[in-house]
Amino acid sequence: MEMEVHDARDRSLKRKRDGLPDSYPASNGGGGGGGVDLSLLEAVERSQSAVEVLDLKTLKKLVLAFERRLKENIEARLKYPDQPDRFADSEIELHEELQKLKVLAGGPELYPELVSLNTIPSVLGLLGHDNTDIAIDVVQLLQDLTDEDVLEDNDEPARVLVDALVENNVLELLVQNLHRLSESDPDEMAAVYNTLATIENLIEVKPAVAELVCEKTKLFRWLLTKIKQKEFDGNKQYASEILAILLQNSKANQKKLGQMNGVDAMLQAVAMYKSKDPKTQDEEEMLENLFDCLCCLVMPLENKERFLKAEGVELMIIIMKQKKSAYGSAIRALDFAMTKFPPACERFVDVLGLKTAFATFMGKIPQYKKNKKERYQEDLEERIISLIASLFDGISRGSRRERLLSKFVESEYEKIDRLVELYVRYSDRVKAETERLNQLEFDDLEIDEDERYNRRLESGLYTLQLIAVILGHLWCSEHPGMRARIEQLLKLQKLSKKDVKEILQEYHDNIGDLDGPDEKERAQTKIQKFISAL
Repeated sequence: MEMEVHDARDRSLKRKRDGLPDSYPASNGGGGGGGVDLSLLEAVERSQSAVEVLDLKTLKKLVLAFERRLKENIEARLKYPDQPDRFADSEIELHEELQKLKVLAGGPELYPELVSLNTIPSVLGLLGHDNTDIAIDVVQLLQDLTDEDVLEDNDEPARVLVDALVENNVLELLVQNLHRLSESDPDEMAAVYNTLATIENLIEVKPAVAELVCEKTKLFRWLLTKIKQKEFDGNKQYASEILAILLQNSKANQKKLGQMNGVDAMLQAVAMYKSKDPKTQDEEEMLENLFDCLCCLVMPLENKERFLKAEGVELMIIIMKQKKSAYGSAIRALDFAMTKFPPACERFVDVLGLKTAFATFMGKIPQYKKNKKERYQEDLEERIISLIASLFDGISRGSRRERLLSKFVESEYEKIDRLVELYVRYSDRVKAETERLNQLEFDDLEIDEDERYNRRLESGLYTLQLIAVILGHLWCSEHPGMRARIEQLLKLQKLSKKDVKEILQEYHDNIGDLDGPDEKERAQTKIQKFISAL
């Protein structure tokens, strides 16, 4: 499982958006989330004149008009604070100027000029405007300006814009505004979506934003509240996705969310699906996002302890027993929670998780539409192998160890038969990949040793190594029946203990020191013990 520690998600997190989902209404004539402003198009058609070229002159003209309307609105509000009808016209004109600024998304190369004109503080200041509609206009504008399709191939202008936004407190202002939006209002609901989209766009350009936004704002608090709501909607799905992005590569965010009772909140969110399946594909994607969050969250040791205390092990076993669509995700979460954490392994045995886990190991997997795909079955297979390896690593002695070992004796050693069957399959796959890489080198394509090893890991070597480790644990138990069965099955496949030792030796030689030199030495000593015993 360690090879996945830096990539908890198996697929790309970045949502390819063509604007808001169909269910979101357009807000204030702004064309929804990043679409073309229809009112502007109509104005152009009516004038039947050539579209103005977007250059520095046009930019300055747009900015000047915006600043003028902003000044007029501020003055009108100060002069007639209790007479909305006296400042309503200036608000409509300000709204129109904000709409016009959207055209700048068509010329991202002008962003550095936009920044140097000092327009950013003026625009961002409107996120706190008393009229929520004006704040919503700004959110739409920011989403348009930072849209990934707009910023593509414009790395430097994008960086200049995003740096200026962050320096002028865009994160704090966006999240403060987010807290005042009511999702019972369709326009404000769309603005919530656009706010999350803007934050995602900012992270895409400047990855450090992922930690900054959690450090400086109450975004985590808002996201946790959102994922705990019972009703499903597009914003709940997007909240789960943003959470996964924030957690995936940041130990600081994982720890911070853990301190905010995040593990418990995540368990509550997935518990809604312990005895029911998601109704739509979007809801299914949200559930996968939540489990991705949970897997990232239980990486730090203190969060593994929180997971244990909140009875996360028990919940995952219940989800597995219910045989709903979250079955595979529950195994994945257990695998992350039990890696290098013996208390979770012990709890798993105590609450009778072995029977459920070994049913999966033997290929008794509940069938749904999505898991008929071969890749799903393989993912589950690899995950359960990793989980069993974690169990052996975490339970070194006592009655629990005996219960674990006895699983491989019962039913005439059928689990050993299955283990060797998997060993042969993954061994063949790795051999095929090794031959393919040799052929590439023969064809004069240079592949360095690290890349070669990584490609072999991806082809199944990592799972093969874990199977070899489990075989090592079984051999070291000195159970004569198990040893005889292993030797007999290897011989039938024209293999020997020497083949297993070679896999273990390569594993031993490539153990890294990510968890420190002491952990590396402990792991290598254990593998060396297996090699010597075999």
